[in-house]
Amino acid sequence: MSVTPIHQPEDSLHVERCDLAAAFRWTARLNMHEGIANHFSLAVSDDGSRFLLNPYGRHFSQVQASDLMELDAGNPADGDREDVDPTAWCIHGAIHRQLPHARCILHVHSRYATVLSCLKDSTIPPIDQTTMRYFNRVAVDDGFDGMGLGDEAERLAGTIGNASTLIMGNHGILVVGETVARAFDNLYYFERAAETVITAYSTGKPLRIASDQVAEKTAQQWEEYPDLGERHFAALKDILDREEPEFRD
Repeated sequence: MSVTPIHQPEDSLHVERCDLAAAFRWTARLNMHEGIANHFSLAVSDDGSRFLLNPYGRHFSQVQASDLMELDAGNPADGDREDVDPTAWCIHGAIHRQLPHARCILHVHSRYATVLSCLKDSTIPPIDQTTMRYFNRVAVDDGFDGMGLGDEAERLAGTIGNASTLIMGNHGILVVGETVARAFDNLYYFERAAETVITAYSTGKPLRIASDQVAEKTAQQWEEYPDLGERHFAALKDILDREEPEFRD
């Protein structure tokens, strides 16, 4: 027997639309976007099958809450729409179908994360407190076989598993989270961690790598830090409310 997804109240859904729009705006401000490519999505049904997605052709810096499309991962016809990017439909649809806990999915080709994804060893050594946030907490996909269509997308969904961060080898970075705030905070700090690693590698000097014990302790401290993602994101929305309030429209 099929179960009808339970939709959120309209006011709650609008809040989440605004959050996702804010994530697009800040990603553009940080130059972590790629024009009209890359995509963010957010599940709006309990089973994750229905999700919001940015329309094909809309620049990150211009996304508004009302622009976000509500799609059904179980309805192939939604993937045939002209305003739906094929790779976005395949990758985000596959993850939302397979991983209901992945409520928010953010995928970018940001500069340093993408460089890291191009290295034979894409792991992040624990060399500062930000890189230690990701100690033993990142999945790596090393089976790149195209632009995320068909089997490629299904494999990515299987690779990420219970991790919240996926380095997509030869491709970029994808993070998932329970909320937009937590996913964006993860994306932001991952790019900072990747920048530190790539910069450290570029010096050619030996790295000061922390012990596994210290790295794990620090990673746990990140996980236990009170309301970090929520407060970070709230501060960003405060700025947008003053400077780009139309993101909520």
